[in-house]
Amino acid sequence: MAKLRKAIAYRRIERPYTRKSKYRSKQFVRAMPQNKVVKFVQGDLKKNFQYVVSLKCGSNIQIRHNALESARLTSNRYLETKCGKNAYRLQIRVFPHHVLRENPLAAGAGADRMSTGMKKSFGKPVGLAAQVSRHQIIIQAYVDKQFLDFAKIAIDRAKHKVPCSCSLHIEKIEPKIVEEKVAK
Repeated sequence: MAKLRKAIAYRRIERPYTRKSKYRSKQFVRAMPQNKVVKFVQGDLKKNFQYVVSLKCGSNIQIRHNALESARLTSNRYLETKCGKNAYRLQIRVFPHHVLRENPLAAGAGADRMSTGMKKSFGKPVGLAAQVSRHQIIIQAYVDKQFLDFAKIAIDRAKHKVPCSCSLHIEKIEPKIVEEKVAK
């Protein structure tokens, strides 16, 4: 099995390679890799929470789907154990559209017989990445006031899984007042 390259190999933002279609003639990416991010929204989806803790990206970067799934798993596991299943909502705000390619270069004995070098170096699809711009929100956790400290720790744990410098932002959500219209 092929070894996973370091994230620095795919960190720079390139031209998006994303064309996927259900019609084969319009699909330029021939083999689309499976997305490793299983869920993008978790927790209680209907409840209105008081606070939102956001993880904002510090630079223009590509984040692989492995890193997004790892960040989601760690923060969700922490929030679920500390707050309970219905006391939070965790949401991933970026989607890995960009297809990453790899030109496998072999080294060692007999490598010259299987490698083409930089001739035909387009590469095969190996993974997916989300192209994130500076100050874009990556992950958000919605909680009430009593679980705000747990949400900070959970998002901080997710910050260590992402390959860039990030910052935490806490906002209080103002409740919306709905006015009913009375028919005359």
